[in-house]
Parts: sequence; C-alpha cells; structure tokens
Amino acid sequence: MFVTLPDGKRLELPAGATARDVAQAIGPGLAKAALGATVGGQLTDLLSELPDGAEVAILTKKDEAVVRLMRHTLAHVMAQAVRDLFVAEGYAPERIKMGVGPVIDNGFYYDFDLPRTLTPDDLERIEARMREIIRAKLPLRRFALPRAEALARFEGRDPYKLELIQNLPEDVPITFYEQGGADGFTDLCRGPHVPNTGDLPQHFKLMSVAGAYWRGDETRPMLQRVYGVAFRTKEELEDHLWRLEEAKKRDHRKLGAELEIFTLDDDIGPGLPLWLPRGAVIVEEIEKLAKEMERRAGYQQVRTPHVTKEQLFTRSGHLPYYAESMFPPMELDNVRYYLKPMNCPFHHKIFAARPRSYRELPLRLAEYGTCYRYEDHGALMGLMRVRSMQMNDAHIYCTPEQFEDEFMGVIALYLEYFRLFGIRDYVMRLSKHSRAGLGKKYVNNPELWEQTEAMVRGALERGGINFIEVEDEAAFYGPKIDVQIYSVIGREFTLATNQVDFAVPARFGLEYVAEDGSRKTPLCLHRAPLSTHERLVGFLLEHFAGDFPLWLAPEQVRVVPIADRHNAYAQSLKARLAEAGLRAEADLRGERMNAKVRDAELLKVPYTVIVGDKEVEAGALSFRSRKEPEQKGVSVEAFVAHLQAHVGARALEVTPLAAPVAARA
Repeated sequence: MFVTLPDGKRLELPAGATARDVAQAIGPGLAKAALGATVGGQLTDLLSELPDGAEVAILTKKDEAVVRLMRHTLAHVMAQAVRDLFVAEGYAPERIKMGVGPVIDNGFYYDFDLPRTLTPDDLERIEARMREIIRAKLPLRRFALPRAEALARFEGRDPYKLELIQNLPEDVPITFYEQGGADGFTDLCRGPHVPNTGDLPQHFKLMSVAGAYWRGDETRPMLQRVYGVAFRTKEELEDHLWRLEEAKKRDHRKLGAELEIFTLDDDIGPGLPLWLPRGAVIVEEIEKLAKEMERRAGYQQVRTPHVTKEQLFTRSGHLPYYAESMFPPMELDNVRYYLKPMNCPFHHKIFAARPRSYRELPLRLAEYGTCYRYEDHGALMGLMRVRSMQMNDAHIYCTPEQFEDEFMGVIALYLEYFRLFGIRDYVMRLSKHSRAGLGKKYVNNPELWEQTEAMVRGALERGGINFIEVEDEAAFYGPKIDVQIYSVIGREFTLATNQVDFAVPARFGLEYVAEDGSRKTPLCLHRAPLSTHERLVGFLLEHFAGDFPLWLAPEQVRVVPIADRHNAYAQSLKARLAEAGLRAEADLRGERMNAKVRDAELLKVPYTVIVGDKEVEAGALSFRSRKEPEQKGVSVEAFVAHLQAHVGARALEVTPLAAPVAARA
C-alpha cells in the first residue's frame, strides 16, 4: 500500500499499516514524538489501520489538534480510575456500569451507573488515581471483535455497552481500546486516542458531577456524569479555571438580582422576566440609541399587535416550521389566534397597506415589539433564553440592485454597535441551507438558494468582511448572517442576525411598480443587530460585570450627605444633576455615611458624591468614582459638564476630570 505525505512524497508500506508505521518509516525521532495523525484531513490516532492511498500527516505535541486525542484518552483514564476506586471499596466490577465518555469543548466527561453517589471528595481521589495511571505509562492497544463476541463480552454485565453495540449498523467494525494490557482497562470505543497514558498532560482537573439521563431520554435511567477539563499547558489550565471563576461572578442571573435589574416570578411564569426600574432604564437607553441610529439610517418606526389570526402565520409559512415554538392557539368566535413569535408578517402587511413605487424603495420598517416563543422549559436561562422578548427588529424592502448596499449597511450598523459596547471579539457566520432539507426545513427552490447565498457571499467579500460558512443553519426562507460575539472573559453569545428573504414577500403578494411600469416583488432583509433587549442586557451584565459605562448605568450618581444637616444641599444637588439629564439619587436615610457609600458600591453606581460642611460652604462637591480617581472640592458646574460630555459621547471609558486649581496647589 501507499500513502502520501504533506510534502507530496509517496511512501510504500505493508498492507494494514498504521500511522505509527508511517512515523517509523520517516524516522526514529518522529516515531518517538508522534502522538496522532490526520488522514485526509480527519483526526485519527497512531493505532488505526490506514486506507491505501491516504494523505497522512503525523502530529506531535506541537500540534493543537492532539489535545482532542489527549482529552479522549483522559476520559478512559478517568473511567479506569472510577472502576479502581469502587473495586477498592469492595464493590463487584459488575456493579460498575459505564455509559459513554466523549470529548467536549475544553475537556471531556464520562457517564456512570454506580452503586453509590459520588461526592466532591471522590473527585479528588479519582483525580489522584488518574495521575498514577498517567505516571504508569500504560500503552494503548486497539482491536476489533466480531459482533457476537462483542455482545457476549457485556451480556449480563453492562446494559449500556450492550445497547450501544446493538444499535451499531451491521457493517460498522466493533472496536475496543485497551490500556495496560489484558489486566488493565478496556472500553468499547471507536477512538482516536494517544498511544500511551504517559503521553497525557498533567494539566487537567475534574470539575463536577451532574445527573444525565441515558442517551438524553428522561424516561431512561439517570446516570452520574463526571466532567473534566484538560489543556496542553499549565498556563492554559490556569487561564480556563480563572475564566470559570470570573464567569460565576459575572453570571447575569446573579448580577441581575444583586443590581436589581430583573426578576423572574413563578406566579408570572417561567421565561417571562419582569424588568425592575433599574433594568428598565438600561432597556430605554438601548432603545434610545437604536432609534437614533435608525433615524439617521432612514428607518421608519411602526407598531403591531401582540396577537393575530392563525391565517397570517399560515400564509407566511411560519406555522409548519415554528408551530412547536409558538404558544398554543386560543379560540374566539370560531377563529384561532396566536401570540406573535415574530414581527415580519405584520410588517409585510404594512408594506401591502397601499400601492408602492420603486421610488419608495428601499423601505425600512423598524419596531420594538414584544414577541412570544414557547422555548422548552429546560432551555430557559435567565435573560438569555426567555419566552417573552422585545426584539430590536426591522425589515428592509428593496430591489435586487439595492440589495448589496442595504445588506452592507446593516453590517456597518453591527460594527458601530460593537464599538459602542466594547465588543472586539466576534465571528460573522454565513448560515446556508442544505439540499437534504429542501421542502422540509427550507423553502424548496434550489436555484434561488444558490443565487441568494452567492449574493450574500459576494457582498461580504467585496466589503472586506471576514466570515465563515456553515451548512444547514439558514432561516427557512433564505440565508442569513449570524454573529457570534464573545465577552471580555471569552464567553460566547449569539447576538445579531441579518437574514435574506426571497420567499415570503411573494406569499403575501408584495409588489412595487418598477421604473418600466412592471410589477415586481421586493427582496426583504430581516435584521436584528441587537437581538432582543433580554439577551443583550444579559450579555452586557456579564461583559461589564455589572459595572456599566456611565451612559448606560441605571443610576449614574448617588449623593451622600455626611449628616442630616447636609440633606437639603444633597437634595439640591440631586435636582441640579437631574435637570442636567443625569440619573441621580440622594441617600437621605439615617444610616452612617460609610454604610451609604458601601450600598452605592454594591449597586455599582459610577459616582458617589459626598457632601459635608466644606462642600455646603463652598457650594461644591467631593466624589468617589468607579471610573476615575476621587476628588474633593469640585465645582458643581465642572462635575456636571464632565459627566454630560461622557454620557453624550456614550464613551466606554472616562477621561479623568482635571483637579481644581486649589487642590493642585
């Protein structure tokens, strides 16, 4: 047999050769360093047989891809350690049943059916045993068994492995990986793995135990799932653990309660958040920003009802695709009505309300309407997944000739929002259809799909926008751009979307009179640069750790009098700040000053103004700030102008106020 190396060289090998044989044929140094391989671009290990004519590249620890091999083998090492732990406690091996142990982002997990519940102390003991197995440098061996022999191996011992084998197609080889010889640990697995446990990094940690239904089916047994993380270097592991700790502190559900942003209540219902006054301020500021930018871009605001007849969504085509995500219909006068899950059919009706001319296009209709989607209960999470949402929604009706300018105008809007919110890490994803989904998941018009996807791709390329392409993720009516954004600690969120609709306008009979007098159907762009208010605020809570930029902070200034005799001056300062358009409160409670300052800190108020005898006498103020160094004896006018300038610019950072002349002296 022959294989081809990355440099194009053909290498002759005996039939049934493995990637290990390739490494040995190249040289003893590479054979010693080799940990895995790619075959035709697909990750594999050194133990699997190669097909004749394969393109093979050998991987060493320098190659990032080997971390997946390491994580997979660590899952097996963990399974061996769990087995050893329970056998040492006197449990029969037959009572230790195992599910699956795949690689996941940053690590691995394994599912177990065990005679007792695992505890946090068990994780430390399992981890210690794993390190012993790694130090033992146990070699791995891959082998296959006939179906009957493989089934007999687990008959009466492990129903989970038995089921996995029974569900495999007849023509799929049934393979196992053995580590440490016949007396070691063997698991049903298709691989790939590193060749020796000694090749594994010590930079791993077992994180938690959680319940997991077998094969994700709540009617099946509940297993214990042990999660672990693993990295090639100590620095990568430490960075990951830091990010996890930081993520706990920044969890928007925790911050949302502490900062009095939103609440969820059982009497209201799951996934139906209530915006508290401080949260409503943030929503209003975001909506104010969006409306300003949309007015400049030529959008017109519209409003539509929350409920409509069933026939609207039947005509739009949404019902066949989204019925499961819609709230159940209600019936009145023998007519079925639905809560609206999206705004687009309503906007189509607004377009159709009167005849349209090409001179009116592009027509940009925007709305901040509330939509309702019946998300699965298990998927609900704080503000990130809700059932009631206010969408930053708009629809652009345009001619094919106007498409590229309009599409790229939306992309430009994204980028401006990202600048304002300090979003520097993002990925634009061109989500396309799949041929297999035509007529089922997608509108059955392959020619228009190809044409429209090419239009989007061309616009992005000519605009110099970096993007990736993903199959089978489009909207049912056309391709779209989805934007994945990352917070400052690297957490990923899906935010913006820009969708091309070549199908639904025709269903509504939407037309405009073209320049030549003919009637044509417009293209429609569905865009939501800021997703929903719920998801955006959830993201921003975590992105800023609740410490919002001054312009977005629910309360910008807290005035704290030192004693009761300073209350009147504190109230006059609050009034002056409010008159200047700043959000300010005066804390006139009978608490000590330090307690009041502490409360303002807990609510992450950007500025705490402190007033006492000196400030009252001078008609000035002193402040402490989360944004800049504290100052004393600042004139009220200078302080107000300072804050107004930064709020007006919607600045992310504050340039410190110059100290008063007297203070400098």
